[in-house]
Amino acid sequence: MSVITVNKNNFEEIKNSGRTVLLDFYADWCGPCRMVSPIVDEIAEENPQYTVGKINIDNETELAQMFGVMSIPTLVVLKDGKVANKSVGARPKDQILDMLEG
Repeated sequence: MSVITVNKNNFEEIKNSGRTVLLDFYADWCGPCRMVSPIVDEIAEENPQYTVGKINIDNETELAQMFGVMSIPTLVVLKDGKVANKSVGARPKDQILDMLEG
């Protein structure tokens, strides 16, 4: 499954999908975000059981505020529409997968 570009118009649908959701809060100008992005893409391709979305904080300030994003990259895992896990900063693939499975 490919990565979904998340915005305020499709967020509720994604949040309430009944699936575990990984949200990657990023900005185009952020170096560590560019390191995490291909890892998030890989996870989306290899794990179709998860919904994986990216949120550009420059375009979606409301969503960034809703999740208290103060620094990027921020990764948020939603289960049953609620935050189950959250991390700030670049993470290796195994740690991101642990967040999803935990």
